[in-house]
Amino acid sequence: MAKTLTGIVTSDVADKTITVTVTSRETHPIYGKQFTVNRKYAAHDEKSEAKKGDRVTIVETRPISKTKKFKLDKILERAHGSIELKEDEV
Repeated sequence: MAKTLTGIVTSDVADKTITVTVTSRETHPIYGKQFTVNRKYAAHDEKSEAKKGDRVTIVETRPISKTKKFKLDKILERAHGSIELKEDEV
């Protein structure tokens, strides 16, 4: 059974590659405290259709490159817009 992960696209700069950040909650084995863990995965996006901010599902596949072991399965939700920082004009 192939591993399936859901996360947010944090980078789509590279050609046919997206960086997906997967956030999960884990419990410490001794202390029992819960904490948030962010993990980044490089995924293959053949048609370069996923954009920054999209919620996507990636699925494990054969190694495509040194860092890419996942490929884009489907886009669950498109980004609603981006936040641009204003630069001060002098």
